[in-house]
Amino acid sequence: MKVLFAAGGTGGHLYPAIAIAEELRRIDPGTVIEFAGTKRKIEARVVPQKGYRFHPIWISGFSRRLRWENLIFPVKVVVSLLQSFLLIRKLRPAVVVGTGGYVCGPVLFAASLSGIPTVVHESNSYPGVTTRMLAARVTKVFTTFEVTAQWLASSARTEVVGNPTRAELSDAARSAGAAAFGLSPDKPTIFAFGGSLGAASINSAMPAVVAAAIARGWQVLWQTGETDKQAAATVPQHPDIKVMTYVDRMDLGYAAADLVVCRSGATTLAELTRLGKPAILVPYPFAAANHQELNAEAMVKAGAAVMLKDALLQKELTAAVERLMTDAAARAAMAQRSLALGRPDAGMVIAQRIRGLAVA
Repeated sequence: MKVLFAAGGTGGHLYPAIAIAEELRRIDPGTVIEFAGTKRKIEARVVPQKGYRFHPIWISGFSRRLRWENLIFPVKVVVSLLQSFLLIRKLRPAVVVGTGGYVCGPVLFAASLSGIPTVVHESNSYPGVTTRMLAARVTKVFTTFEVTAQWLASSARTEVVGNPTRAELSDAARSAGAAAFGLSPDKPTIFAFGGSLGAASINSAMPAVVAAAIARGWQVLWQTGETDKQAAATVPQHPDIKVMTYVDRMDLGYAAADLVVCRSGATTLAELTRLGKPAILVPYPFAAANHQELNAEAMVKAGAAVMLKDALLQKELTAAVERLMTDAAARAAMAQRSLALGRPDAGMVIAQRIRGLAVA
């Protein structure tokens, strides 16, 4: 069986696709997995690293602001559709799967016109533009949240399954995680990140957290993101402080961590709840329909996390980190409540449904 995935733009779109691909291979190692994505985003680097064949498609999002790139957007749409039809004709996949991002649009549209079963997974509570456009055409829609169905035209073909996470996340030991970043497994560790591109508010607040960590003998693993490489310029060099532009092995980062500071995108929350990691969540304030804050509120209500508003982060983050890092019992309780929210079988459920479509 051959399955083509269309995914990328951000790790939040890409990693659920990789998780599903891994489950398909786990069920049948002979499954052929291929990916379509864009040349300049995270998928172009990560997909080949994972051992999957990658096919670039020329497409981008349409900016709501006045930008010159919008002038050539119609050309990109036409070219990407042509590329997608040619790719599908060449590969002849049994099923085409999209997990969000603009690259899904032309690939799944071409597949549906070609009579190939198509699947979309939407990880966020409020579906993206591409998902809303495709929902009426695809064979099946999988969602993470029940509320998502109200915005989709295909509610009868929608199934709530959770957000797929990679099984490898559960395999890393704390000792291996610490060793990977030159840290000690015996010291309390904070893992801060804002996604593959970074988060300016988190980066701005982290130098104060680093100073507190050095004073208290804690360790910090801090991913600044690709777009904010100078964020840590004022942080002193210290053996317990590791600052990286990008962490390729998030499983090892999580394994080393006693507390996570991050955004509240659906994929991140799925990873946290799979592992049971106590977290301070900082919702991205400009997310569509404020879905990141809704995601975070669900975690807070369950006692699995603390939420801080983006605008107040510089004033409040250090104190919040100190409260949790000095209260092991509170972190342990958060960990148990986080685990109770997890859906570690989501990838397997979707993989089984894909196999069912392939033979239907």
